[in-house]
Amino acid sequence: MSLRRNTIWNLVGIGLPLLLAAVTIPYLIGQVGLEAFGILTLVWALIGYFSLFDFGLGRALTQQVAAARSAGLEASLPVLVKTGLWFNAGTGLAGGMVLAAMAYPLAHRWLNVSLPLQPDTLAALLIAALGIPFTTATTGLRGILEAYEDFRSVNLLRMVLGAANFGLPALTVMFLSSSLAWMVAGLIAARVVVFWLHARMAHHKLPPGWMKASFSQEKMRGLLGFGAWMTVSNIVSPLMVTADRFVISGVLGAAVVAYYTVPFEALVRVLVIPGALTAALFPRLTILMANDAAGAGRLYRKCLKIVTAALLPVCLVIGLGSRWGLSLWLGEDFAAHSWAVVSVMAAGLLLNGIAHVPFAAIQAAGDARTTACLHLAELALYIPLLFFCMQAFGILGAAMAWTARVAVDFLALMYFARLKGY
Repeated sequence: MSLRRNTIWNLVGIGLPLLLAAVTIPYLIGQVGLEAFGILTLVWALIGYFSLFDFGLGRALTQQVAAARSAGLEASLPVLVKTGLWFNAGTGLAGGMVLAAMAYPLAHRWLNVSLPLQPDTLAALLIAALGIPFTTATTGLRGILEAYEDFRSVNLLRMVLGAANFGLPALTVMFLSSSLAWMVAGLIAARVVVFWLHARMAHHKLPPGWMKASFSQEKMRGLLGFGAWMTVSNIVSPLMVTADRFVISGVLGAAVVAYYTVPFEALVRVLVIPGALTAALFPRLTILMANDAAGAGRLYRKCLKIVTAALLPVCLVIGLGSRWGLSLWLGEDFAAHSWAVVSVMAAGLLLNGIAHVPFAAIQAAGDARTTACLHLAELALYIPLLFFCMQAFGILGAAMAWTARVAVDFLALMYFARLKGY
């Protein structure tokens, strides 16, 4: 399957659920209120963050299964895959237990939730913890499908999950209850179904009898050699993405979070463009780096040009039309609080989108250590900067700190990709 077709499938898989989000988000805000919706966005973030307890094995499976297939080593796949998936399941269970243990302090102290919403928030967090093992296992299964470059199946399932993520809370409010616990229960049920569908599709791709393969410590060491550094990135990178909203909740209150998270969540959906391309690019570059380094360099440079050309006009329109767009979507009062945040983020959005390409290229070369160390350095600078900017400029300061951080990330990734020979 061609890179172009894979990219189109990725765009469709991520983009169609966003059309549903554009309708359901205003409805949910109107029905449950800004604070409850702000908490729902935090639950979305926590599910995503704790699912990274796969310790990088989803990405490691993509890289190593693709490399094994390109080398004609299909016979090694059953043990490799079975080892990775067993590890995924165990670490996902651990992640769910950690979130469950954190649920009470999050609901009653750390998130600054108003007193009437605290019991519902606690129940929602405990239910979310049940879904973490299924989410981490799904990540590993998705990695296998991507290694086979079956982006059609991956994105059909992504559409199902994306539609559930935005549609089920609205349906729950419409027909059952406005309780956060009920909304999150629907989300977790959807993740269980999507896990089962991923498992069926991966089963048909892999060699017959793969489920009978044994666990291999040697394969585990190989996966963790890549995955351990991926884990650092998987923990630190989402922390930098989500830290701002938790700081806002803790400093300014949960009622204010939606003024930041709603435009942020809408804006980062623009990254479906580079995300769709680099998801398809990763296994292709892995194969080319082993067989045609010059071809890998040409493909890398072509993708940089494509992403820049696609994002530049979009980000200009977002930056210049932020107030009008927010007024049309969520009303003048909401726009008055958020338009400046969107304008500042538009610049960071462009740089962050382009940075997807060198990030994928560095890891396709088998080097997850460089990106992990970069993220650790960024975190050490970002958190103090975030607090400083928020104290000086409020919510706008959070946007300024995020944009400064992604600018540094972009420059560093471009430099390290050049060192890899791209």
